[in-house]
Amino acid sequence: MIDLAVPVYPIFILFCRVAGCLMTAPGFSSERVPVQFRLYMAIAATLALAPPLLERHQSAFVEIGPQRLLATILAELGVGVTLGLLARYYFFALETLSTTVAMTIGLGNIFGTALTEQEPTPSLSSFVILGALLLVFCADLHLELIRALYLSYDTTPLFSTPSAGAFLEELSRILTESHLLALRICSPFLLFGLVVNVALGLLARLTPQLQIYFVSGPLAIFLGVSALFVFDWDFFSAFVSHYGAWLIKG
Repeated sequence: MIDLAVPVYPIFILFCRVAGCLMTAPGFSSERVPVQFRLYMAIAATLALAPPLLERHQSAFVEIGPQRLLATILAELGVGVTLGLLARYYFFALETLSTTVAMTIGLGNIFGTALTEQEPTPSLSSFVILGALLLVFCADLHLELIRALYLSYDTTPLFSTPSAGAFLEELSRILTESHLLALRICSPFLLFGLVVNVALGLLARLTPQLQIYFVSGPLAIFLGVSALFVFDWDFFSAFVSHYGAWLIKG
């Protein structure tokens, strides 16, 4: 039997959930963040959350066998990874729609440096994701993620079996909300691309001897980038406000 009165075992069990969340959370899980920094962040967050959590759940830490300890570690990792992924799905949806916008205005084939993922994405998509991440950290919404970790022990206590049905229900809700949000804030640029392409198609039919798409390509890119410059504040504020509201309300 393992005596969990020794402080290292309860703290390690708490560390599993915190590290699992930061391993997949937006910003913390970026390929540009060193692994050592992520480890130190997880340890610091665990030590910050440990005193109130150990006091609240002191009765849960009893003598358990190695098999139950292993199952608890795996369950805590699963809960943490799930929380991080739910937050990251908002950025996945934004990246998908921003890539569509880049293709619409003619910037889909211009790939930039991979900033948050391993695979390179269009420069416009990288700019949008990086801007959204910067605003999330500037608005201290990453602290709300740590708060959500703390409150997760109320909905999924220690040594309890996570509900797969509840996870799938929450996953479907987050996927729906995130893609609807990304579609709503990207819709002006998608509508702009549709109007421009329809107009260029009609113009090409009227003047077949002129290479319309080659002539109007730079103009479409200029208008698309100008529209992004004009609506960028509304674009980012709508995403960050909705994402922050989800983190606060849960």
